[in-house]
Amino acid sequence: MLKETIVKLMDFKRWANKRTFGFAMSLTEEEALKHRNTHFGNIVHTLNHVYVVDDIFRAHLEGRAHGYMGRNTDTSPPLAVVFEAQQMMDDWWCAYAESMTEELLAEVINFTFVDGGEGAMTRGDIFMHIVNHGNYHRGFVGAMLNQAGVTPDATDYPVYLRDVV
Repeated sequence: MLKETIVKLMDFKRWANKRTFGFAMSLTEEEALKHRNTHFGNIVHTLNHVYVVDDIFRAHLEGRAHGYMGRNTDTSPPLAVVFEAQQMMDDWWCAYAESMTEELLAEVINFTFVDGGEGAMTRGDIFMHIVNHGNYHRGFVGAMLNQAGVTPDATDYPVYLRDVV
């Protein structure tokens, strides 16, 4: 049952990201990069942060170094580049979820956080973190889109279930 849920949540994440990026990409570059009173400062840098964290935890799952010194890069690539990278990342997470067994989902992965602290999570918990983390920051992006005069379509899980599943 856990695998089935994880697979569905990864597909939901991919769907929600495509929807969010679609609205973000409807903005001018100036508007997407406009400074806003939020932790990452603008829409592009916030979406880049989501990608970076996805990549960091992918590296943890693959047992390799990720090379990041923080939870974001100093500057962000153009929005279209972040979108392309996020699509490839989402495809990887979906395929990885499909490859899981219940036993693998229960396996504990030890890793080092970018701040140097030690961490340990099951693969299943990492999947849940990735879904929740993306939801959290898409909420910020939705608020910034509203500030830019765009009302994005909902990216809620029940909407995904109604419209996609």
